[in-house]
Amino acid sequence: MAVGILEVNLISGKGLKRSDFLGKVDPYVEIQYKGQTRKSSVDKEGGRNPTWNDKLKWRAEFPGSGTDYKLIVKVMDHDTFSSDDFIGEATVYVKELLEHGVEKGTSELRPTKYNVVDSDRSFVGEIFLGVSYSLIQDRGMDAEEFGGWKHSQYD
Repeated sequence: MAVGILEVNLISGKGLKRSDFLGKVDPYVEIQYKGQTRKSSVDKEGGRNPTWNDKLKWRAEFPGSGTDYKLIVKVMDHDTFSSDDFIGEATVYVKELLEHGVEKGTSELRPTKYNVVDSDRSFVGEIFLGVSYSLIQDRGMDAEEFGGWKHSQYD
């Protein structure tokens, strides 16, 4: 089993639907990969066309447990006085990226546009992101680099 870093370069969104009848959209993204969730920053000024330029990282094993090699990208609207609203989601399949990365040491899906769909599968906007995978060469790498547990100074 190979271990590496899966990194998402979350760039922007376009034409996202409004989740509130009144008020502006303050979008952010939650990305899930095999039970691990990362959140982007909230773009309070971008409205329906946000720009994040965030990099989110996961520790990824291949072939790891399970066969579900996909990123679930949930676009959310941040609300201050109520629970955040779900705008829609996109799915990015990464099995081939991981296979190629294990074989070559690194692999990349260049930034691409993905359709964001609502729970009824209707189109609600677009999201633009890229994904890369790099094998970890040094097993002593600090876990904080990829969102894992950081060792205590008292170890």
